[in-house]
Amino acid sequence: MLSAIIFLCVAIGLGAAFYYAKRVKLVKVESSNQATTDRLNEISKAISDGAMSFLSREYWFVGIFSVIFAVLMVFVLDVDGKEQINEGLYSALAFLFGAAVSCLCAFLGMKIATLGNVRTTVKATESLPGAFRVAFDSGAVMGFSLTALAVLGMYLMYLIFNTFVSDHHVLMELISGFGLGGSTVALFGRVGGGIYTKAADVGADLVGKVEAGIPEDDPRNPAVIADNVGDNVGDIAGMGADLFGSCAEATCAALVIAASSAVLTQEGNEAALLYPLLVSAIGIPICLITSFFAKLKPDAKSAEPALKFQLVLSTILMTVAIWVLTKTTMVESFSVNGIEVTNNEVLICSLLGLWGGLLIGFVTEYYTSHTYKPVQEVAKASETGAATNIIYGLALGYQSALIPVIALAVTVFVSFTIAGMYGIAMAAIGMISTIAVGLTIDAYGPVSDNAGGIAEMCELGSEVRDRTDLLDAAGNTTAAIGKGFAIGSAILTAFALFAAFLTRANIPTLDLLEPIVFAGLMIGSVLPFLFTAQTMKAVGIAANEMIEEVRRQFREYGILEGKGKPDYNKCVAISTDAALYQMFLPGMLVMGTPLVVGFLFGTKALAGVLAGSMVCGVVMALSASNSGGAWDNAKKYIETGAHGGKGSDAHTAAVVGDTVGDPFKDTSGPSLNILMKLMAIISLVFVPFFNEYGGYLLQFLTN
Repeated sequence: MLSAIIFLCVAIGLGAAFYYAKRVKLVKVESSNQATTDRLNEISKAISDGAMSFLSREYWFVGIFSVIFAVLMVFVLDVDGKEQINEGLYSALAFLFGAAVSCLCAFLGMKIATLGNVRTTVKATESLPGAFRVAFDSGAVMGFSLTALAVLGMYLMYLIFNTFVSDHHVLMELISGFGLGGSTVALFGRVGGGIYTKAADVGADLVGKVEAGIPEDDPRNPAVIADNVGDNVGDIAGMGADLFGSCAEATCAALVIAASSAVLTQEGNEAALLYPLLVSAIGIPICLITSFFAKLKPDAKSAEPALKFQLVLSTILMTVAIWVLTKTTMVESFSVNGIEVTNNEVLICSLLGLWGGLLIGFVTEYYTSHTYKPVQEVAKASETGAATNIIYGLALGYQSALIPVIALAVTVFVSFTIAGMYGIAMAAIGMISTIAVGLTIDAYGPVSDNAGGIAEMCELGSEVRDRTDLLDAAGNTTAAIGKGFAIGSAILTAFALFAAFLTRANIPTLDLLEPIVFAGLMIGSVLPFLFTAQTMKAVGIAANEMIEEVRRQFREYGILEGKGKPDYNKCVAISTDAALYQMFLPGMLVMGTPLVVGFLFGTKALAGVLAGSMVCGVVMALSASNSGGAWDNAKKYIETGAHGGKGSDAHTAAVVGDTVGDPFKDTSGPSLNILMKLMAIISLVFVPFFNEYGGYLLQFLTN
């Protein structure tokens, strides 16, 4: 029965992805004018080729790194001799499998997004509801395929390893390698994709919009194709890999903690043991039901209410589904690490995470949508220049972190109080249980953004661009909500992994006044700042090269005077090379820190590092993401006619602020999710090695 439920949910997810992909492909790319049809296909192909070229090159590097890291796992993790198996070998295989599935999900999402963007443009020539449906369907392919493959991958790992591993502790440790593989791909996808998209975006905006005074997505701008490619590699592939990692990691953390319960590991209680995986699985059909209500009325003026309704409806339906699942599959009570837990308490923890995620999303909307006062204040501040725009935007970001952090603190406190570390893990599972809808809405944004760019480059009518702008405006708001949701789920996932790490490292309590722990706490607290500095500087280096190239082409080719044509390929190559080169240093910081600290100073020092990085990382991620979103929407608010409208001094200042905010919201902010989660799961997977060999330098220094 257990296998039937999981495989049925997976089949529903993959079937939904296939159905929505088919709907997108059925839209023909054609126009009444053959020249326009040719131009639509030409621009679409350029974006698709650029995106796939970058993805293939990036994953070639990721593949090499993954193989090297897997070899390291083989040699360092086989230290305890449990079950007479090479734990390192099987963890490495799970790691490679997780990385491969994550890459596959990103490829599928990218492929359908680059098919859907031009078809959204085509439908926008007819009606707003038609264009909305194509963009939503394109995002749904990503949402359902990724979630289904994540659940399938973890369950296959369980079935395979369960055939020769009887110790459930070892079994769940091996499965954790799957989450590590997915998160490793997410690291390079988020960082590399973020550097790519913002290098192109900053270059295109500063030279095109600010210096040359041409519209956004003007086909004369050499960086415009790279900008549209960047939307896909950053917000489709990178974001998808990020949330794939959250789904896999949170489930792995919950399973590792559950394996320490004698009741849950008893024969006949397999459904209760795999309850976290069942919650993720049952979310797939719930989100599919929700997606059927994603429609716009013919006279609709905005797509935002329809997208927000998806979040609310999926949360309500999932509440009922989790209640039913808990009552039918979870045992009445069990003990984890000495804490007695009932099924009602598990239910409360799951629902706290589920509704906490929705709350964080709507708080994020309040601080990033120009419908509300905070962004309007940033827009008004633009009247006195870019400096005041930036000051107000930074202040908004710092303030916006307060309520989400309180919500997360309450969730962690209540969950831990009633169900211990397992409660925290289930809160993380609850928050990502509607991930299929969240991913759908997130992927909808870049598809709509690309559709507007294609409409501008193909010089379609103003009514077409107006429709795509309405879709894009809704996408900006829901993307901000999605980023808030992703950050919230990331910190809960990281905390769940942290709890699992403490469980495996046999650290029942962590004394913050112990010198080695406090020292680790201080080191961990500075890591998000260092990581942010590295990623932002990487964007700056890449953007400098892009700016010089766009200026050169304007100057030498006479593009603005109509004498020559832009060389899009050169700008695409600049973004690609810069992203692949600049992502290395931040990646090594995240991957190397837990390994070095754990080996040299032991698990207590590493626990301090993880705690410090999570506390500072969540605040930095929220403030950076919300500041960037506010700057973006303040510019769009002015473009609607407020404070002088397009071409005014306020608009110029807002464009500069938006350009400053680009690496905040699309590179550094989202990438901090990976820092928190990846450091935690590396620590979890390598605990056997740290327990056996870690802390020798500390012992030498203290003796």
